[in-house]
Amino acid sequence: MTAPQFPVSEIVASRRPHRKDAARNYDALLAAARDAFAEHGAEASLEDIARRAGVGIGTLYRNFPTRRDLFESVYADDVNALCRAAAEVAALEPWEALVAWLDRFAGYMVTKRAVREALDDESEIFQACLGSMYAAGGPLLERAQRAGVARADMEFGDLLRMVAGITATAFEDDAQRDRVLAIALDGVRTPR
Repeated sequence: MTAPQFPVSEIVASRRPHRKDAARNYDALLAAARDAFAEHGAEASLEDIARRAGVGIGTLYRNFPTRRDLFESVYADDVNALCRAAAEVAALEPWEALVAWLDRFAGYMVTKRAVREALDDESEIFQACLGSMYAAGGPLLERAQRAGVARADMEFGDLLRMVAGITATAFEDDAQRDRVLAIALDGVRTPR
């Protein structure tokens, strides 16, 4: 069975170079940018990103002519990974699948705040990513609702906002964040 295609998947594929050496550099730049943005926010140094990736600044600019291009590519790549994760957990029981995907979404939100804040909500890339995220994760909630294990009076957007709000809070450590998320998800689960 093949994984479903989402608009963000097409965006990611169209931006990634085809030559192996260029694709390797591109992937290294995305990974370095992801780490730099998580550590230093949207103002992370492009020179530092290139250094972390083991490439010259010219290679960075060849792949990402503007800082915004880099933000968009990191964001799209991460949303694409979330979409793939939805397909990976889909075979689990309905509640477990939903929680497993939401755990990945929470981890994504913690590290992507700087990149997300740098994007315009009306941009084509943001809209494609949002639509893809809903298309990937929404069916997991619907399936859990049909199975009677998740509240029927909520929408997928409600759930994403709840998790995003939780991840926006400062925690002592990841264990505390996970505990608070589990408490919140208890409110989503129907009583047994």
